[in-house]
Amino acid sequence: MSTINQTDKKIIADLEAMGDRLGKVKSSISNVIYGQDKVIDLALTAILGGGHALLVGAPGLAKTLLATTLGRVLGIDEKRVQFTPDLMPADILGAEVMDETETGRRQFRFIPGPVFCQLLMADEINRASPRTQSALLQAMQEHHITVAGERYDLPRPFHVLATQNPIEQDGTYPLPEAQLDRFMLEIDVPYPDLEAERRMLFATTGTDVPEAATILSAEELMRAQHLVRMIPVGEQVSEAILKIVRYARPGEDADEFINETVSWGPGPRASQSLMLGVRAQALLDGRLSPSVDDVIALAPPVLRHRMAITFAARADGHTIDGIITKLTDQIG
Repeated sequence: MSTINQTDKKIIADLEAMGDRLGKVKSSISNVIYGQDKVIDLALTAILGGGHALLVGAPGLAKTLLATTLGRVLGIDEKRVQFTPDLMPADILGAEVMDETETGRRQFRFIPGPVFCQLLMADEINRASPRTQSALLQAMQEHHITVAGERYDLPRPFHVLATQNPIEQDGTYPLPEAQLDRFMLEIDVPYPDLEAERRMLFATTGTDVPEAATILSAEELMRAQHLVRMIPVGEQVSEAILKIVRYARPGEDADEFINETVSWGPGPRASQSLMLGVRAQALLDGRLSPSVDDVIALAPPVLRHRMAITFAARADGHTIDGIITKLTDQIG
């Protein structure tokens, strides 16, 4: 029994120490990204949960800067790919080239693409063709790629932060559902409020432009991700996760409102994302366990891109966020 108690004390001490470190991480990022505290929290939640995040917002809202800043503050290798309609899968993954040795022998040599990093910034991912978008699928899920039948493992940790312009803009392609499901969170990036934009106005146009400091290393980040999975989750929280995800699926056992408004709902990966997300959020807030409030707060970014509403529901003025609100009201 004493061994268990000592183990518990060690875990609690580690969680508290990491919580303090993550507080410094958030503070360092906030020195560069103004008025986006919720966005910063959600991006860190996705990374701490070992997942990927899709940042959705109009151009000029510091989505790219956020990804670059995260790489610097977390001490991980970051690369950026600008997605364009003519981008090919090999431009991301890499390709084999023919080399000739000094003896005249010819052989293929693999040249790694930008995906071989710890944080890949996929800028404006919905401007590339579906073929190129899908090239990231294996990398995002399996953490390795296959080129010419050969497997190449990606560095650890490996995360994708993708930015996406609103789908209503010209020159964009909707991401396929299979790839959307690989993103742990879809994060809406709003315009900053007045005070934040005023701070930004003066801070970024003077001679001393603020920079973020490196707080963690890749090894410490992986340690934090391990700690996230050790945080206990109460039965009330786990039941709330299961209820909200299962309530969102149309079918024979579904609520009449869901059957009328939702054409397809979230799969089991949504439950996994919520479970990891609430644990990561608890660690970020310096708490030793998540609450039902965490489930309610994270439901929109976890479910939003894993659901589709019917044409009739859209015509009646229903939205995905409105439907998710009705779902969370049932467990609140």
